Amino acid sequence: MTGTIALQGGGPFVANDDLDRRLLASVGADKVVVLPTADAFERPDRLVAASMNWGERLGVDVEALMVLRRGEAMEVGAANVVRDARAVYFVGDQPMHLRSVLKDTPLFDALRDVLTNGGLVVATGGSAAAMCDPMVDPRGGAFTLGLGLVPNLALVTEAEGWSPERLHRTRKLANTTFAVLRTGDALVRTAAGWENVGGAEIHGDLP
Repeated sequence: MTGTIALQGGGPFVANDDLDRRLLASVGADKVVVLPTADAFERPDRLVAASMNWGERLGVDVEALMVLRRGEAMEVGAANVVRDARAVYFVGDQPMHLRSVLKDTPLFDALRDVLTNGGLVVATGGSAAAMCDPMVDPRGGAFTLGLGLVPNLALVTEAEGWSPERLHRTRKLANTTFAVLRTGDALVRTAAGWENVGGAEIHGDLP
């Protein structure tokens, strides 16, 4: 892999402007494809509006790709939009839905191609948790299968909203490297290795 993966703890398009600016410059991206897939049953339009304001601040064009259901992730056209992108952002807080939409689809294959070709993939909050395997199940804090774009790593995201008891239980259940990210924290993986932005709490060795 020659590309960059950034897993952000929360605050899509508001909490990581400095990091986003640096990451986009590092891959030479002047356009970002944004997928609000994990908010399909909430208000994905709000995330799209936030992404447009963010794009204006950072000086990049934003294309919203409204892949909200599995059938849309199976379409060749949507996969090609992702494959041709230098930077792809996933936002939304329903990791179970994101996994069900993307797993074993042409669009997910295209996401791997973005990284193979030296591009940037960013996921925030629940979307970041879904990119890993295992994935923390937000319904109870136990573990389930994730997408595996980053294997052997589990994330708690938006950890400031977790009770100490729930977080302690999830830590005890972890049998892999486990990271706790609050809004503003991020883990960034490049060909050179991992960078911990903001002081994420990490248990074990990053893969």
